[in-house]
Amino acid sequence: MDTSIQQQAAARTNELPGAYLDHPFGPEWGVYKVRGKVFMLQAQVTGEPLVTVKVDPEESVMLRASHPEITTGYHMNKKHWISLHPGGDLDRQLVEDLVTDSYLLVIERNLPKSQWPVNPRTFSQQGQQG
Repeated sequence: MDTSIQQQAAARTNELPGAYLDHPFGPEWGVYKVRGKVFMLQAQVTGEPLVTVKVDPEESVMLRASHPEITTGYHMNKKHWISLHPGGDLDRQLVEDLVTDSYLLVIERNLPKSQWPVNPRTFSQQGQQG
């Protein structure tokens, strides 16, 4: 089973300030959080390794239209979450960018500014403050 998409996504979370892995739903679900808020999930409950991240609804539509291996979020709000499936044309950079975007989206929309580990408006994709 090709788990490289999960490995790439998990590696990116290690570079994000305040991000951590939790298992509130059991060992088969990797739940990545920042300040207690979920920004990424990983599971193999569908028989394939999935990565699920939060996105803007408009971006979700565009991504799903452009990449057959991106679907609505598995067991999540179909408007705000997408699942990445292995294979196809999802390259490492796209996976990392989607993980980072999800992290920043959750910080900006779900945390009070006083709890932000980074400023989502100035944090670059490479993880450097700008």
